[in-house]
Amino acid sequence: MLTITRKMEFDAGHRIPDHNSQCRNLHGHRYTLLITLTGDVVQQDGQSDNGMIMDFGDIKALAHEHLVKLWDHAFIVYEKDTAVRNFLDSMPNHKTVVIDRVPTVENLAKTAFDILKEVYHDRFGRHLSLAKVTLYETPNCWAEVEG
Repeated sequence: MLTITRKMEFDAGHRIPDHNSQCRNLHGHRYTLLITLTGDVVQQDGQSDNGMIMDFGDIKALAHEHLVKLWDHAFIVYEKDTAVRNFLDSMPNHKTVVIDRVPTVENLAKTAFDILKEVYHDRFGRHLSLAKVTLYETPNCWAEVEG
């Protein structure tokens, strides 16, 4: 299977409310997101993306629109973390993303995959699909979700 991967980065804050370490405190990360797609290689002379599964610029633009711009410099909070949600709500115009699960790297990778899966599915009328999302929380710690 032939795949292509686009790397993007963003900064976001979170906390793991029930964790038995410093991660229960508010903190942030420089996340690295790898988006891996599979599909048919375009074989049409004269097409801008001839010889490609998808143009890397298009991959970036779609990921930015549907995920990265929403999460970058936001605080990602679990919907049941009421103490932090109330605090964030007290700040006017704070960029907060509320999710339905604890914002561990595993859950964020799964959420990102679920969001992006539909964005890339058969895009531009082509056989195209999201094969994998890899999300690095630190250079040494990451989660991967395969389709």
